[in-house]
Amino acid sequence: MALTAQLQEAGRAPALPMRIPLSGGGSVTVDQWLRVLPGKRLVARAMQDDTPVLLKLFIGAGADRHCARERLGLSALAQQGVATPKLLAEAAIEGGVRHLITEFMSAAQTLQQAWEALPGREPGQAEAMGLLGNALAVIAELHSKGLAQTDLHLGNFLLQSEQLFVIDGDAVEALSLGRPLTAVQAQQNLAIFFAQLKPEWDAFTELLLITYLQHNPLALNPDKLAASIARVRRQRQDDYLGKSLRDCTLFSVQRSWQCFTAVVRSESERMRGLLGDPDSYFGAQPLLKDGGSSTVAKVALGDGSVVIKRYNIKGLMHWLKRFWRPSRAWHSWQAAHRLAFLGVATPAPLAMIERRFGPLRREAWLITEYCAGDHLFSVLGESGEMEPDETTGPALLKVFQQLVAARISHGDCKATNLLWLDGEVLLIDLDAMQQHQSPSQWQQAWARDRARFIRNWPQGSPLANWLEQHLPVVAAKTD
Repeated sequence: MALTAQLQEAGRAPALPMRIPLSGGGSVTVDQWLRVLPGKRLVARAMQDDTPVLLKLFIGAGADRHCARERLGLSALAQQGVATPKLLAEAAIEGGVRHLITEFMSAAQTLQQAWEALPGREPGQAEAMGLLGNALAVIAELHSKGLAQTDLHLGNFLLQSEQLFVIDGDAVEALSLGRPLTAVQAQQNLAIFFAQLKPEWDAFTELLLITYLQHNPLALNPDKLAASIARVRRQRQDDYLGKSLRDCTLFSVQRSWQCFTAVVRSESERMRGLLGDPDSYFGAQPLLKDGGSSTVAKVALGDGSVVIKRYNIKGLMHWLKRFWRPSRAWHSWQAAHRLAFLGVATPAPLAMIERRFGPLRREAWLITEYCAGDHLFSVLGESGEMEPDETTGPALLKVFQQLVAARISHGDCKATNLLWLDGEVLLIDLDAMQQHQSPSQWQQAWARDRARFIRNWPQGSPLANWLEQHLPVVAAKTD
């Protein structure tokens, strides 16, 4: 079988070990797949003459173009003295496959791995600021030499022996090779980097830029940079939400005439039985809720517990109102991933199922991580006699400030729809959540959310008064 067909048929799990013949004789043997984009690109650790190397295979339409971009990007980095893994070989091999080989840096880790290993990643935390500052110093070096990395995320920086290396030459563009980028070009590229961070980091943008400006002094406009960051973050959010509904690296999605399922790919194996027959998991479990519109159960699954929420069809008239639009499970799945993307605490969404008859929706299920939290009535009491303490108060305000910053309305701000867990407030029951584009509609929706949340406690009570004084107020605006 030709190598191209072999790799395409293997999907996301090519065989190991795999011998790859090279042009001009010789071969490499893959012993670890690092990333697989089926039908497009594969990245692997391989052995060549007992030496570990990084192998990239480009297949399918655009293989020549992407391989050339990778080679040109790495060459531009090396030419300008920017640290990058050494390019060892690049050529075509059998069946229209192209390969590119660079040195393999065995002792390196990505900045993303270093970021995830930090004991704290709260905005302004010293170690986190230092790590981001190191990345910005390298970005400044790129910009000062006329280069831009158009896929600026922490995973595209390798850290070895306290030196940072830039990788992914396919995303490196020589905009003005050897001459610094303009302020506008630098600003647009920096926005890609800052948009990777959660919105609460925005307040530290100017402080982080000090490191950048020390290496590449430019007259950047803070307001324009902030607007660019917001625009790129919206684009990234839309792209991420789109991925949650299609088969990709992060999500496994299957469509048929009878069913639509989406599951976080890393949870696919644990969810296998549940996705096939979700209703069978309700019978032996004590229900958390058994209402007309939904049924909710906690289920032990694998090494943890999950919550299954079934959105019921109460009758023919109810079905006629809902069959033509995405289910409440679909809406909640998107809403939960929107919150997770923005750093707003909510139980992790794991899977979603819709029963269908062609394009017509029927019953639907949402599966989320189980969070053993207490709802706010349990934490703050129902009488409203006490104001929040120094722990619950800031946590409560944080979640509402995050919603306001993102123009998100919850739609059902009952105290039972907010959980207290490990020092933070989590949002649940996201069926009615919306992110608003219209300023006037957003102001009205937030006013309703704000008033509904305060009404959880008696009017004039100390807690209700405290909330009235401290919850954000959104001024009325016209569209």
